[in-house]
Amino acid sequence: MTTEASKSEFYDAQYGGFATDLYASIRRETWGEDIGQNSWITADEVRGFLSWIGLGAGQALLDIACGSGGPALFMAKETGCDLVGVDIHADGVAQANRQAKERSLDERCRFQTVDAGAGLPFEDGTFDALSCFDAINHLPDRPAVLREWKRVLKPGGCLLFTDPIIVTGPITDEEMRIRTSIGYFLMVPRAYDAGLLGEIGFEIEREEDVTGNMALVASRFRDARAAHADGLREVEGADSFERQQVFLDVTARLAGEGRLSRVVFVART
Repeated sequence: MTTEASKSEFYDAQYGGFATDLYASIRRETWGEDIGQNSWITADEVRGFLSWIGLGAGQALLDIACGSGGPALFMAKETGCDLVGVDIHADGVAQANRQAKERSLDERCRFQTVDAGAGLPFEDGTFDALSCFDAINHLPDRPAVLREWKRVLKPGGCLLFTDPIIVTGPITDEEMRIRTSIGYFLMVPRAYDAGLLGEIGFEIEREEDVTGNMALVASRFRDARAAHADGLREVEGADSFERQQVFLDVTARLAGEGRLSRVVFVART
């Protein structure tokens, strides 16, 4: 049965153990190039996304649901942009600010605790670009969220987000329960995001299916964790470890069979 405790344990484990050798080893075995990610995104994928945005030095990027800041800091280092990252998890934000300082990026990169589903504490037209990786599905009111994202972007500003939980096939109630066990999820049909972006006034530049990457990362994450099962059971607890393994197994299967898909959108104001 899913409980509030089980919903938080996935993120608590990632943020609480982020800096340990155990979790660093798992990240390397899962993603290859470790940029501190904890979603389905890879470093090569981020590089490709950045080439679409065209972000450069002196421009401002807002990263929504930044977690512990790895991909956001990677983007700031790659482009020279100024960065603000927001996340609802205070432990993730604290880790992100520590990393920014350790990498001497804190003068142009900062992170703050914000519930992005309840509005953003920024003036209109503040940012040149806004990114959100694999987290838009955790924000309940998507029309309001996208309107808020449009508000804080400058005219001609670029929005890039991945929606990793688009329904593209049959899903059982048990699969649905497991796949949504780590928090609030909004599942939408294939055409929903594109239609909503158009209604709000965004012009879509790209819409690409990137489900294969999610299937690969989920399966590699599951296998890497299994290889370190003894250590993970010690720090996470046996029940929590097993629940996370089942979650990753179901995620990999649904993505691999094309029943829950991941799509990246690039749009401009």
